Amino acid sequence: MALHLSWVFVFGILGNAVSFMVSLAPLPTFYQIYKKKTSEGFQSIPYVVSLFSAMLWIYYALLKKDAIFLITINTFCVFIQTFYIVTYFYYGPKKEKIVTVKLMLLFNVFGFGVIFLATYFLKNPSLRLLILGYICMAFALAVFVAPLAIVRKVIKTKSVEYMPFTLSVFLTLGAVMWFFYGLCLKDMNVAVR
Repeated sequence: MALHLSWVFVFGILGNAVSFMVSLAPLPTFYQIYKKKTSEGFQSIPYVVSLFSAMLWIYYALLKKDAIFLITINTFCVFIQTFYIVTYFYYGPKKEKIVTVKLMLLFNVFGFGVIFLATYFLKNPSLRLLILGYICMAFALAVFVAPLAIVRKVIKTKSVEYMPFTLSVFLTLGAVMWFFYGLCLKDMNVAVR
């Protein structure tokens, strides 16, 4: 049993460390936006979806009760994604600001509110956790796939400038660490995360 718990701890720490790096991977992009005082055609949807996913995982971890590593990293993600969205909003053109506000209202206010209300009042805690786990898993996959929205721009411009290599590497490493963490916890929702 102790060996099992030590692997949970190891993969939890590694998952947090890699996810921390994933969260910081867009910093060069936002530094460029800050320097040029324009969002340069970057989109806000990956950051909005990432914020939404982090909010869902915190809710899931609080209901699960033994998932401190999920709480720590997703709390950090909420703060850093909020910073990215505020920066994007500040430097983005008016049309993009409107799109960002609509996305925030759709995902982070309405979407999270509906999911919270639909699951929180379920009488069976196991069913609540199961349903919420599937929802979290779906949006975690969306976060993983969201940077692929940039592929169209990469193909159109024939430049990988808009698709950071570090983000791709750390997303892959994070997926591996969380897979083993979830496997050790026997929680497939976290493993697929």
